[in-house]
Formats: sequence, C-alpha cells, structure tokens
Amino acid sequence: MVDLGRREYREVLELQRSIARWRRSSPPDHDLLLLVEHLPVITVGRGSRGDFTPPDEAWLAESGLDVVEIERGGDLTYHGPGQLVGYPILDLRAHRKDLHWYLRRIEEVLLRVLAECGLPAFRVESYTGVWTGSPPAGSLETVEDDGFGTVAAGRADALIGAGAIRKVASIGVHASRWITSHGFALNVTPEPLMNFRGIVACGIHGVRMTSLASEGASLTLEEAGEAVVRAFPAAFPSLAPSPAPEVGLRI
Repeated sequence: MVDLGRREYREVLELQRSIARWRRSSPPDHDLLLLVEHLPVITVGRGSRGDFTPPDEAWLAESGLDVVEIERGGDLTYHGPGQLVGYPILDLRAHRKDLHWYLRRIEEVLLRVLAECGLPAFRVESYTGVWTGSPPAGSLETVEDDGFGTVAAGRADALIGAGAIRKVASIGVHASRWITSHGFALNVTPEPLMNFRGIVACGIHGVRMTSLASEGASLTLEEAGEAVVRAFPAAFPSLAPSPAPEVGLRI
C-alpha cells in the first residue's frame, strides 16, 4: 500500500497509468494499492458518454470544479477532501480473469469496512457500489457468498427515492490486459457530500450520498485507510502481503 496523501486528480491519474504500464511487464505478485485524498474534481466515466445528465452549468461555474473524462466504467462522480479514494493496481491473471468477480470483491472490501464500523452494509442489484441505511425486513437477498445482503433491483428505486438506503462508496474500474486501474471512493466525512448536489451521482436519479460520519462512524481518513488494508486479504485471499514494489517512478 502507498499512501499518497492529498493530490491533484490528474497527477494521480498519470501515476496510475504509468504503474499499470509497468505492471504489464512485472512479476504477477507485484500488486499495489494506492490510497489518496483528492483535491475537488468531477470525473466522467465510460458509462457517461452520450446519454447522461451533465452537471448543472450554473453550479459548476460557481464551484470552479475541474471535469475530467476518464477510461473507467461508471458515470459521473465527485472526488474531494474527506473522501478516501483507492486505486488497486492488480494483475487479475494472478487472481481471476473476471471483471464482475473483481467488482464484487472491491465491494466486499468496503462492506467489511462498514461492518467493522458497526454500520449496516449491503449491495444494491444493478448499482455497483456500497450502500447503508435501513431497508425493510426481508428485502435483503443472499446473492454473493461473502455473507453480505443485496437489495433486489425491483425494490431498489423506491427505497433510494425514499432515502431508506444511501450510497456511501462508489466504484468504477478499468482493466487493460487484465491489469486493473481506477477503483473506489469512500465518503469518510460529510465534507464531500455538498459537492454531489450539482450532479446525478453515478447516474442514479434520486440517490442520496452519505458518509461514514453521517451514519455515526467517525473515522479519520488514516483510520479508514487502515481498515481498507485490513479488509483486503479477506476479499482477495490470493493477495499475498508484501512491501510496495520498487516501480522506478517518482511517487
């Protein structure tokens, strides 16, 4: 794991791309997790190209936020202070060559972090990411074998609209020749939440974004990062702990 502290988004984007290029010719056990807190930015993933709801122009002009189009999956999202962003750069050939499986494992990492904090934690079918809140009894189904429930797609939109379930972490990934980049964003403090108001976060109309602190779990970003690192081996048993590799790049 490499903790990058607080960095500009474009700087870390280029770092990811450089490390991913290096990973394609490096030993398969040289997996790496970058953790960072970004300066304010909106990113636009592949899922946003074409038919999507753009940021409110007046709000965008007032906020002065940069907008960056990138190659990850997913829709619009916001990154900024108070949010822990993680970029696992893994060789899936050493784990499992299956992006659906990989997305579910990243969800599992974050679900375990929420569970460690004592918060309800579950998935929502068709909406990649991690959710919390109070879904009605019997609305969680067992879909994955990690023990965490899933709200069925048929129930999700009504629960989202009512605010009964709230999104605390977003996930959008990219893979080239099975080397992953991009990753997840976990709202730790309430600070990021105000900057979601000018966008349709993750392309989900009516979604209410939340944070660990807003739900009653007050962690520092450092503590949240430590919880993420603890959760990774359970979600990725084939991920052998090792010191950060020497990649020959200025980090």
